[in-house]
Amino acid sequence: MSPRAVLAAAWQPALFLALAALPFVPDRQVGLYTQQLTPLFILALLALGLNVVVGYTGLLHLGIAAFFGIGAYAVGILTVQTFPFQLAFPLAILVGVLAAAGLGVATTAPTLRLRGDYLALVTMGFGLIIVFVIRNLGNITEGTRGLNPVTPKLLPWVADPDLRAVRPEGMGWGRYWHDYPYFYLLCLGLLGATTLLLRNLENSRLGRSWVALREDELAASCMGLNPAKLKLTAIAIGAGIAGLAGGLYAIAQQTTGGPEAYDFNRSMITLCCVILGGLGNRPGVLLGVFLLVGYDMVLTPVLDTAVQKPDFQNLFPEWMRGKQYLKVSGWRLIVFGMALILMMRFRPEGLLPAARLKHELHPGPAAAAKG
Repeated sequence: MSPRAVLAAAWQPALFLALAALPFVPDRQVGLYTQQLTPLFILALLALGLNVVVGYTGLLHLGIAAFFGIGAYAVGILTVQTFPFQLAFPLAILVGVLAAAGLGVATTAPTLRLRGDYLALVTMGFGLIIVFVIRNLGNITEGTRGLNPVTPKLLPWVADPDLRAVRPEGMGWGRYWHDYPYFYLLCLGLLGATTLLLRNLENSRLGRSWVALREDELAASCMGLNPAKLKLTAIAIGAGIAGLAGGLYAIAQQTTGGPEAYDFNRSMITLCCVILGGLGNRPGVLLGVFLLVGYDMVLTPVLDTAVQKPDFQNLFPEWMRGKQYLKVSGWRLIVFGMALILMMRFRPEGLLPAARLKHELHPGPAAAAKG
C-alpha cells in the first residue's frame, strides 16, 4: 500500500483519537474551547443524515430540521418531569430515532413520484408545518419556551452516579453523565459509530443501489431496482440519524429550545455544510460542518471578543466604535453566502468530493484525451 493510501486511511481514526484526548489535556482554557465542540458533533450527525438523502440518493430534501426537531421533542417529552414517562437515555433516544424515521417514511411515501424542485418544495413545506405544530401545541411542547430540564438518567432503574469523587481537580469536569466531558465523549463516540455504519452502507449493495438511483432512476429501474423502496430506505435512515442528533441536542442544551431551533434556516445551513464539504463523501461532510458551523459557533465568539477590546476599537473613529458592523457575527451571513458562491464557481464538487464526482468534473489527462 502506498504512503498516500495509508495516510488517506489513517487520518480519520487519528483525528477521532485526538478529539477524544482533548478533555484530558490539563489546561482549563483548552477545556473551555473543547466544550464548544459538542454541538459540532451533533450537527455533524445531522449533516451525515442529510448526506444519505441528498448525497447518496440525489433527493433534494429541504426539511431535515423537521426530523431533528422530532427527535429533540420526542426525547424531551419522554424524559422531563412534566410527563409521567421519564425514560432513561437509551430508551428515549431509541424512540426519538424511530419516531423521526417513521414520520419520514410516512410523509415521503405520498410524494415518491415527485422529483427535483417539486420534491424540494414539498419537503420544505413539511419542515414549516413541523415548526408550526411545535409552536401551537403548547400543552405538549410548551410552545416557544420549550421543554426543560431535559436531563434523563443514563440507565433505567439505576440512579445516576455522582462523579465529583472521580473528576480531576482544575479541569472543569462536570458532576453528572450529561455534563462535560462525559457527554462530549458520548457524542464523539456516536459520531464515530455512525460514520462507520455509513461507510459500510456505502460499500454495500444498498449503497451502490442508491448511487445508481442518483445517477439515473430510469436505468436503475430497468436493471431491476425498486426506486420507491430505495428512496424510502434512504429517507428512513437519514431521518433516523437526524432524530438521533435532535435527541442529543436536547440533552446537550438540557432543553428542547424553541421551534426556531428547527426551522428552515437549520435545514439550509446543514445543506450548505454538505455542499461545501462534498456531496456523497462522509469526510467532506464532516469537514463542511467543522468549517461552516465551527466558524459560526466557535471562531465567531472568539473574534467578537477580540474586536471589542479597546486596542482594536481605537483604530476607528469614535462614532463607529461599538457598532454592530464592527462585530464578526454581524457579517456571518455574508461570509456564508460568499463561501457558497466561490465554491459553486471554482469547486462545485466541494472541498473533499467523492471519487466518482471528482472524476466526472475533473477527468485525468488520459480520460480527457480519450473523450
